[in-house]
Amino acid sequence: MADNCKLCRIALENVSVVRGGQTLLQDVSMHIHCGQLTVLIGQNGAGKTTLIRALLGEYAHGGTIRHVDGEGRDVAHMRTGYVPQHLEFDKEMPVTVEDFLAASLTRRPVWTGVGKKTRAQVMEALKMVEGEKLLRRPLGRCSGGELQRVLLALALHPAPDLLVLDEPVSGVDQNGLQMFLDTVVRLKEHHHMAILLVSHDLNVVRQYADHVVLLDRTVLKQGKPDDVFASPEFQKVFGLGAKTLNAQRLHGAERWMGRKAETPEEEIARAAAVVDDETKGGQA
Repeated sequence: MADNCKLCRIALENVSVVRGGQTLLQDVSMHIHCGQLTVLIGQNGAGKTTLIRALLGEYAHGGTIRHVDGEGRDVAHMRTGYVPQHLEFDKEMPVTVEDFLAASLTRRPVWTGVGKKTRAQVMEALKMVEGEKLLRRPLGRCSGGELQRVLLALALHPAPDLLVLDEPVSGVDQNGLQMFLDTVVRLKEHHHMAILLVSHDLNVVRQYADHVVLLDRTVLKQGKPDDVFASPEFQKVFGLGAKTLNAQRLHGAERWMGRKAETPEEEIARAAAVVDDETKGGQA
């Protein structure tokens, strides 16, 4: 990829990862622009997790990963925030959101208590994700969406140059999904943050992504969502299953957009009709 970009960005150039004699990524080149949401899509085994681990510094890699400002100058140190898909912990543990964030931010055990300065840091972190009401809630009683917002608050301190979200709303209910994604949009717009989201939900990708990267060990296609979805590369990777998936998930998308939602039976019937139409079209 010719680097003529004049925007603040995280620039990956010919990034390759080889582990155990197996090539997991080959010559991945892409930009994650500041103030934009870049979404990484691909089938299982396409190398999405490998790319994340390379970005986090957990995997050695060939090629370069650079933080570049709008003048084309390298920024010496790139801070990366990370939100995993799930947090594994004992839900019966008597720890509040405040305790969890305080211990994580200060690297001190919970039993030492929360000082005034630390409490202010915790409140500032929760304010970033509109989660102030969660302060005294037991961590084990948080919903999936609330817990992901707590993890997002933690990932934002100290303020990262790159925020990596690894399928953070998988299994989260509709309300939690909406709140989390709205928070992400606000972060990119008001804090000019470079954000990389991994998602299998093509409706989320279509509605929220500024830039989409289709990965299959290398970059097959990248660009605006509609351009990527209409590409031969996308159809080759996802096939008719992608259209079925889109049709089945319109129930959630229509609810977001205020239109009447279908029943599950209607969704399944429409999904089947989409596949049938596509199959007939291919035979014409």
